[in-house]
Amino acid sequence: MAGAPLVVGALAAVALVGSTAVVGAGAAARAQQLGHAADAAALAAGDVLLGWSAGEPCAAAERLAAAHGASLGDCRVEASTVIVVVSGVVLGIRVERSARAGPPA
Repeated sequence: MAGAPLVVGALAAVALVGSTAVVGAGAAARAQQLGHAADAAALAAGDVLLGWSAGEPCAAAERLAAAHGASLGDCRVEASTVIVVVSGVVLGIRVERSARAGPPA
């Protein structure tokens, strides 16, 4: 039983590193989801702006952001371009992602 403390310590270290990696991967995935939510919201607003869908551009953006578990922070229509900012919480920190839909800049 002389090596028991060493084995317990090694197992604790592996558990700590593993749980940290899982939490970090989850946070990275959620941040990526917020980016996708911003893209989808901007495209939905752009569809409305072009007349391909009925409604108001920023209302469509808000619906799409909510469907992706994010909240719409800002929505601006500038000529034929829509710019949206969505936000969500990642590990207790508010994270924002933005996207634009419109003709090439």
